[in-house]
Amino acid sequence: MHPYLKCRQAFFRERLAAAILMTACCIVQAAQAASPHSNQIEEMTWTEVRDRVAAGSTTILIPIGGTEQNGPHMVLGKHNVRVRILANEIAQRLGNTLVAPVIAYVPEGSIHPPAAHMRFTGTISISEATFEALLESSARSFKQHGFRDVVFLGDHGSYQKNEEHVALSLNREWSKDPACRVHALLEYYKVTQTDYVAALRSHGFSDFEIGLHAGLADTSLALAVDKSLVRMDALESTAKMSKRDGIFGDPHRASAELGQIGVQKIIQTSVAAIQAQIKAPR
Repeated sequence: MHPYLKCRQAFFRERLAAAILMTACCIVQAAQAASPHSNQIEEMTWTEVRDRVAAGSTTILIPIGGTEQNGPHMVLGKHNVRVRILANEIAQRLGNTLVAPVIAYVPEGSIHPPAAHMRFTGTISISEATFEALLESSARSFKQHGFRDVVFLGDHGSYQKNEEHVALSLNREWSKDPACRVHALLEYYKVTQTDYVAALRSHGFSDFEIGLHAGLADTSLALAVDKSLVRMDALESTAKMSKRDGIFGDPHRASAELGQIGVQKIIQTSVAAIQAQIKAPR
């Protein structure tokens, strides 16, 4: 082929490649522009949060997790991942709701001598006083920024009383200026111990299997929100494990399908409870 023709072909190939690249970039930019804004404030700029609040997003969810042992088959951050995902789902269904960063440091028992989950490597514990101070300061921060309803979502049973204590204390202090209220949404956790357990019983599972920690109920919820939280190879052998291994129950028959029952109950119950509390007279 004549050198001139080769040069022309190369030129047109380069132009075609550039055009394809430009088209792909436009498609990506259009998709990004069309996607809804995140509800997670840590993924937003401060001006975006300010504008969302001004536009009516005056409810903020504070997800509370914990970093603790969950048996040899579940990761230490199970509560943190689970509550972040569920808080986002709840916020989307509520509308006009944003989600704060997950609080991952919570009371888990005495550090020295080690008690409760602190007996297992990797667990992180803080004092109840420190935990309550963290909740209080977080709520005061959001009140300062114009939020009208601050909601504590606790994925762990041991600190529900602390959430309630902080909410009662702040609401009492702010009673003469009720522009902002704090809600300890105990229903979020309570439904996992009542309606969800009843549903699992109706499927033929025993209370021992369902368990109190890292059992069938707990593990199924984890599988439903993020399967990577569970080590499936270790799950198969959990039927032979006990409290000594950090398991209070028998999770070996856990499944994402069973977990979805609990996920839907948590979301539906929480949305209804938050809507009722927000509508209540100030």
